[in-house]
Amino acid sequence: MTRVGAIDCGTNSIRLLIADVDRGSGSLIDLVRRMEVVRLGYGVDETGVIAPEAMARTVGMAREYAFQCMDLDVERVRFVATSASRDARNAAEFVVGVRDAFAAFGVAPEVVTGHEEASLSFQGATGDLRSDDIPGPYLVVDLGGGSTEFVRGTDDVEQARSVDVGCVRMTERHLPSDPPTSREIAAAIVDIEAAIDQAAEDVDFKGISALVGLSGSITTITAQSLGLPAYDPGPIHLSRLPVADLTAACSELLSMTRAHRAALPFMHEGRVDVIGAGALIWRCILQRVARDAGVVDAIASEHDILDGIALSLA
Repeated sequence: MTRVGAIDCGTNSIRLLIADVDRGSGSLIDLVRRMEVVRLGYGVDETGVIAPEAMARTVGMAREYAFQCMDLDVERVRFVATSASRDARNAAEFVVGVRDAFAAFGVAPEVVTGHEEASLSFQGATGDLRSDDIPGPYLVVDLGGGSTEFVRGTDDVEQARSVDVGCVRMTERHLPSDPPTSREIAAAIVDIEAAIDQAAEDVDFKGISALVGLSGSITTITAQSLGLPAYDPGPIHLSRLPVADLTAACSELLSMTRAHRAALPFMHEGRVDVIGAGALIWRCILQRVARDAGVVDAIASEHDILDGIALSLA
């Protein structure tokens, strides 16, 4: 067994997984799995820089995660930073802050490419699918704050594309009203469908056996569709729901006020203002893949890039 620490720092949240990895089987035994909303990428789409308060929140949480890794005798750490720290002009300042926080491990954040992000997400998401005898090829969609990754494969990645639509980016760019207006939604759909077209240039949607959705946006939409009384990863993970039910849940979340969303028992407070955009993106993807591939349902996975990062350390 090797004890590892995996950190995924995205546009909206920073997440930590501390796990023991069985080198023989490649399985993970979770010790700590946590998520904090720090909003590193808020405003980056408009200003091109990480805001000072967002920088401070994120670096502060990185220090907390580093202390937790030390307390649990983690042997190896990998810190992966995604869309916001790829896009910002002051990303170097962020790198220095994280390097200082994880000085005991000699770790700096890896600002991965969209393709590497897609590969890590695929590896993290598909292990349980194969274990449950869910056949490929899979189309894995990782819907983030600033970008969305489309990955096709069975045992390994065969095709991948990252596009610049995410729940934070679309909220900032198109959906300021509460709830969004029909005009705002129509403008967002233009951007989202153009991005899906870009993904389809490199990733074949046809002939897939399973559409698999990752990320907090998609698991929250799944919780809405299931009508959960509280957020519970158990019934969400590997749930397979009809496209019609999921698109209905997306439309419900999109049309709600923020106060209504905040009152939902499974809703994380950090997702209240961006879940409408996430729901709109997932609805567009579901409708497009259903049309092109003939899929009638979609699978939600609680395992994603964080698990892929942890596995890569073994």
